[in-house]
Amino acid sequence: MSHSNDSTAAKRIREVLDKDSFVELGAYVTARSTDFNLADRDTPADGVVTGYGTIEEKLVFIYSQDPAVLGGSVGEMHAKKIANLYDQALKMGAPVIGLIDCSGLRLQEASDALNAVGELYRCQAVANGVVPQIQAVFGACGGSMAVSAAIADFTFIETEKGKLFIHSPNAVAGSTEQDLDTASAAFQTEQSGAADFAGTEEEIYEGIRALVSILPANNEDDLSYTECTDSLNRLVPEIEGAGAAELLKAVSDDGFVCEPNSAYGLPVVTAFIRLNGCTVGAVANADPEASWKGLAKAAKFVNFCDAFNIPVVTFVNTSGMKKTECTELYGAKASAALACAYANATVPKVTVITGEAYGTMYSVFGSKAVGADVVYAWPQAKIALMEAGNAVKVMYAEELETAENRGEFYQEKVAAYTELQGSALGAAKRGYVDDIIEPQVTRKRIIAALEMLFTKREDRPVKKHGTV
Repeated sequence: MSHSNDSTAAKRIREVLDKDSFVELGAYVTARSTDFNLADRDTPADGVVTGYGTIEEKLVFIYSQDPAVLGGSVGEMHAKKIANLYDQALKMGAPVIGLIDCSGLRLQEASDALNAVGELYRCQAVANGVVPQIQAVFGACGGSMAVSAAIADFTFIETEKGKLFIHSPNAVAGSTEQDLDTASAAFQTEQSGAADFAGTEEEIYEGIRALVSILPANNEDDLSYTECTDSLNRLVPEIEGAGAAELLKAVSDDGFVCEPNSAYGLPVVTAFIRLNGCTVGAVANADPEASWKGLAKAAKFVNFCDAFNIPVVTFVNTSGMKKTECTELYGAKASAALACAYANATVPKVTVITGEAYGTMYSVFGSKAVGADVVYAWPQAKIALMEAGNAVKVMYAEELETAENRGEFYQEKVAAYTELQGSALGAAKRGYVDDIIEPQVTRKRIIAALEMLFTKREDRPVKKHGTV
């Protein structure tokens, strides 16, 4: 590397990449503007180290902002270096990693800086769905750079020093860093969902390497494989009654689970697992009541998997959405986004109904109706418009009022509704479920289905893009 070798930015790059693999590009670029005495300021590499290297021998392009050079601020040449990096990454079909530590746009360059960050957005938009984009926030990431972080597919944030914000907390009415730090890692992972992972610098370096290792290099890359040392016929009796996280760990090869947005949108869980050595996207419910944030998170995740040809496995256990004002504000839109994500996805899609699957949530969570290729259900799964007892109360309201033995009449009708319209068997008879399986064989049956679907081809009407 050049004179920037000893900078914080360069050291961070070395921590992410394989040893001695980094090659710097644009090392001698400096700020071009001379306004407001910038000509008298030393701006090595214009505050951003850019180049390429490898992670587990996979090619990646990487940039790292240097807070020691004008606060790591984004100016014209700073952004052009990153834009050139994106051009190279698209030519080579390799991921782009951004290490962010930035005071914002460079005030001295004003409109040049605004134009520069706009060019960065354009590069990210063009690369979206073509190569994976990963960003990690180590210091400040405010204003315009927060938008860049949100465009990235996955964002890490350092727990103590990372700050991600549109406006600093003290500028937000009713918020201060002491009372409600809206820029903090906790807020951005738990409340806004703008950051997927939080941790120490060392944990972020390890997290980036792990993520790159399981993702395809680009949207035309073959599926990401590792040698599978786990038995393909392994039974998983422990998953019956287990929570979503435990279920995914039990099903995955050697218990591997990588969960983006783990603190956001619960109880919906989205995670990468491995099945027969192949990276698979998994969606699961940790609790029968879904949240609109969870649906939106799942929709984004399914879209990402489809863009990069990653199969999707869905574990359904949901009785409906939480009855809150937020659900009325955002629930329909979030449900629509999830339904469209599944319907538009052409990757292999396998769904397992493990518990309740009622109403709209049954339909949008990877049902056969919205495009699942194979649907399994556990024997005790309940699939219906609504819970059997509530359905009976609506359908037999008058009869329940006049029945001589109301309790016996009610139980009789509940049993009949469950058998005809509320059970896994009832759904299977109508073709909505392909097979009823015992929980312990779930892993081997999913693997078998994905093997069958390996050469799946599915066309869609010609269009530029959807609008939901």
